Amino acid sequence: MSSDIAREVGPAVQAYQAAVAGFDRELARILGVGATDLACLELVLAPARVTPREVADALGFTTGSVTTMIDRLEKRGYVTRHPHPDDGRRVIVRATALLRGHVDAAMGPMLASAQVDVLGAFDDDELAAVVRFMRVATAHQAAHAERLRAEPPVS
Repeated sequence: MSSDIAREVGPAVQAYQAAVAGFDRELARILGVGATDLACLELVLAPARVTPREVADALGFTTGSVTTMIDRLEKRGYVTRHPHPDDGRRVIVRATALLRGHVDAAMGPMLASAQVDVLGAFDDDELAAVVRFMRVATAHQAAHAERLRAEPPVS
C-alpha cells in the first residue's frame, strides 16, 4: 500500500461522513424532526421489523425515552404501533406511507443518480474493494464505539 494513498483515506472518510451528516440534517429539517428522531426513523424504515426495545438498544436510550420519541413520531403521522405477532406484550413500530413518501421524495434523486455518478465510476473489482473496505471500517468503528460505552462521561 502506498503511503500517499493511505494518507488520503482518513480525510476522504471524514469528508464522506460530513456529507452524509449534512444530508441527514437536511432530511431531518424537511421531515421536521431532530437528529435523534431521524435515527429512530432510519431503524423503522429498515426492512426488518423493530420493537421499541430494539430501538432503545440500537440508539443507547432508555425504553421510556424511546416511548416518548415514538409518541412524538406517531403524532406527526410517521410511525404506527402494531401488536407483535409472536408476543402480545410487545409492539412493532412501522413506518407509515406518509413517511415513506417524504423519504422517497428526498432520497430518490440521490439514489437514482448514484447508479451512474457513483457506481458507474468504478469497475466490479474496484467496487468489491470498496465494499470490503466499508465492512472492515464499519466493524472497526463499531468495536471502538463499544469500547467507549464502557467509559464514564467526562465530568
